[in-house]
Amino acid sequence: MPGVEAGNVEARLSEHRLTIKGEKKAKNEEERKGVFVSERRYGSFQRVFKIPDSVDADKISATFAHGVLTVTLPKTAEAQKSERKIEVMAA
Repeated sequence: MPGVEAGNVEARLSEHRLTIKGEKKAKNEEERKGVFVSERRYGSFQRVFKIPDSVDADKISATFAHGVLTVTLPKTAEAQKSERKIEVMAA
């Protein structure tokens, strides 16, 4: 999310749905050869993701650094038990 500040990013969990919202604001003012130029841009976005039952909702975490939002969705203990490795064979 380049150009979005950490304070303008929001993540919420409700009814197995993760909602991520953000807003980008940009303001540029300069004076060129006696002419004052002012530009303002705004934009907002929202994405909703369905969270599977195998995710431990109490342990979901999110970090935002350098324009990158990282959301961690750890599996429940039951889901980890049912996981198994599948051998990949050469054709």
